[in-house]
Amino acid sequence: MPRSPLDAVRDAPNACQALPHVVTAGQPTARQLADLKEAGDVLVLDIRDPMEPRSFDEPVEARTLGLDYINIPVSGGTLDDSTLDRILGVLRAAGERDVFFHCASANRVGGAIIPYLMIDQGMEEEDAVEQAMRIGLRSAEYMEWGLDYVRRHAS
Repeated sequence: MPRSPLDAVRDAPNACQALPHVVTAGQPTARQLADLKEAGDVLVLDIRDPMEPRSFDEPVEARTLGLDYINIPVSGGTLDDSTLDRILGVLRAAGERDVFFHCASANRVGGAIIPYLMIDQGMEEEDAVEQAMRIGLRSAEYMEWGLDYVRRHAS
């Protein structure tokens, strides 16, 4: 039995313990979802578009396992404040609950988590970007999406 959500998805692309209650990665397998369920009360936050190809029906599998599953699609057409507002809402509402936050490779996750790292966790920009890159961020476009949100919403 996996001891933690990170143990459950350790072999997923770019698996990372981003924060104490947030594990990030690329696309998990059906087995890794089952291991997440065994690891405890984990919320799955999937930011892949439902039309992206996968080897299994993740929403159905997650719900069959009894995992809470939320999909907030991130693609070129959804890089806006409302998408980040929804993602931040899920992360904030989770509180101390474990969240498994993923896309296909963790690139989009890296960009989307920047506002949470800076606004909610108090990280400086350089540290947040470094953490986002450790998570899997590779796209300047996703990085700028997250940073631009922070510039306009940080108090």
